Amino acid sequence: MKNKFGVIILAAGSSARMGRPKQNLTFKNLTFLQRIASTAASLNCGPVIIVLGSNAPLFSEDYENAIAVINDNWQEGMASSICCGLKKLLEKYPSIEGAIITVCDQPYISAAVLNDMITTQQKTGKRIVACSYGEIIGPPALFHKAFFPEVMKLRGDAGARKIIQQNMDEVATVLFPQGRIDIDTEADYDALA
Repeated sequence: MKNKFGVIILAAGSSARMGRPKQNLTFKNLTFLQRIASTAASLNCGPVIIVLGSNAPLFSEDYENAIAVINDNWQEGMASSICCGLKKLLEKYPSIEGAIITVCDQPYISAAVLNDMITTQQKTGKRIVACSYGEIIGPPALFHKAFFPEVMKLRGDAGARKIIQQNMDEVATVLFPQGRIDIDTEADYDALA
């Protein structure tokens, strides 16, 4: 499985609703960004790309062998960060089989969840594996390289959910009930503690 699947961590946003960089919020003694970078690196399935943007100078530390890339167009929305990360992944690892796209503000993402996604893809042969929480199917999501051209066409702030919704026959899901918990506001963060 080594170097078969990359992980792209989206951490470029300005955290406008939070009022301070979410990437630096702490949970269980690690910042959100440290936590997801460490989780991704522990998979040992391939390279980890961290996409930074708005507050990039605040996150200049080394993240467990991850490759940091700056999205200069982060204001254009999440899609620009996805494309930036995928471009860097393909530039460095052109033979990669797929990519897990994840965010840093879902504090309960674990190696077990990400491993379940990879195992589900290998068992089912589905070219997209997304997480389900309640009625939502969303991130983290694994995309087989066959979908990379579609991913690279994404624009705006919708993320890759549109590709998932348009290709449900290609989608397998992994149950991740805690995925519904993402931290966008101070109230969300207070409820986490």
